[in-house]
Amino acid sequence: MKISKIVTLGGVAGLLSLSSQTFAVEEVNIYSYRQPHLIDPMLQVFTNETGIKVNTVYAKKGMVERIKSEGEHSPADLALTVDISRLAALKNAGLLQAVHSNTLKSNIPTNLRDTDNEWFALTQRSRVIMASKRTVPEGAITTYEQLSDPDLGYKICMRKGSNAYNISLIASMVAAHGRDEAKKWLAGVNKNLGRKPQGNDRAQVGGVIAGECDLAIANTYYFGKMFTGNGGKNPEQIEWAKGVNVIFPNQEGRGAHINISGIGLLKHSPNKPNAIRLMEWLASDMAQYMYANENFEFPVKNGVPSSPLVTKYLSGGKFKGDSVPLATIAEYSKIASELVAEVGFGR
Repeated sequence: MKISKIVTLGGVAGLLSLSSQTFAVEEVNIYSYRQPHLIDPMLQVFTNETGIKVNTVYAKKGMVERIKSEGEHSPADLALTVDISRLAALKNAGLLQAVHSNTLKSNIPTNLRDTDNEWFALTQRSRVIMASKRTVPEGAITTYEQLSDPDLGYKICMRKGSNAYNISLIASMVAAHGRDEAKKWLAGVNKNLGRKPQGNDRAQVGGVIAGECDLAIANTYYFGKMFTGNGGKNPEQIEWAKGVNVIFPNQEGRGAHINISGIGLLKHSPNKPNAIRLMEWLASDMAQYMYANENFEFPVKNGVPSSPLVTKYLSGGKFKGDSVPLATIAEYSKIASELVAEVGFGR
C-alpha cells in the first residue's frame, strides 16, 4: 500500500469534515506540523512493514482550532509537531489522551515524554549558535547569555521572536534565570540584531555569509540540510555551512537548549490501536536511524547512532544538553510569548 498524497489544511476542508467511519480499518490519520518531505520516508517504511496506510494532512497552523471544531467526529488519530510548545498547546486544550506503552516508556527517556503520557519526543535537536569563521574567533562565544551583552561586538541574525523554536529557547532562559532576567536578556539580544528578523533558520546563516551578521541562531539539523545543499535543491547552501562554526552553548554550565519533534494520540482517535502501533514504530531502531540519517536529527532512543555527518561536524551528537524537563519548558512558553511582545522583539 502507498501513503496518500499529503495536502495542506487550507485545501482539505472536504477531507477534514469526513467522519471517522469514512476511513478503512487498517489505516491511521495524522495531522502534522512537520513538512511532508521530512516524514514521508519513515511513513512509507511503516506502511510497507505493516500494511497500515497512513493519511497525512500538513497543518502549518490552525491545528488546535481545527481539532476543537471537529470534536468527537475528527478523523485524526495523531498530532505530529515540530516543537514542545505545540505539544503543550494540544495537551492544555484537552485534545490528547494518555498512552500506556512499555515500548514508548523503554525507548524514550523520562525527560523527553509527558509526565501524564500524553505526548512523546521522537527526535531531538539543539538550538545553537552558528558563528562566522571569518569574523568570530573560536572560543569567543560560549553561552547564550553573552548574546545580550551590550559590548558583544557581533551582530545577530535570528528569526522572529514568535517563532516556536525561539519561544522554546526564551522559555529555557525563563527556567534558568526567572522572568525578569529573561526579559533583560531578550531586550539585550534585540539590540544586538544585525537586521530585522526574517526567513527560516537557514536564512539566518545566509545572513552571516552575506556579512549582515556574525552570529546566527539555528537548530542543529539545519546544518546538515545546508551541508548537503538541501538534498541538491540549494547547492549554494553548502558554502553557507562551510562558512560557520557550530557552537553548543553553556557547556560549562546547564548545557545547550534541547527541543524536540514529538507526537500525541488525539482524544477521539478512531484508529487507536493502529495509531499506537505507529507511535511505537517511530520510536524503534529503524525509524530512529532514518530520522538521524534523513533529517540529521539526534535520536531519542539510546544506542541509535547519529548520522556520519553529525558525528563529524556536530560533536557526534555528544554534547551537554540542558537537563531541564521539556514539560517545564512548555510551562514557560506563555511567559516567553509575553516577553517577545513586551520587549518589541524585532522592532
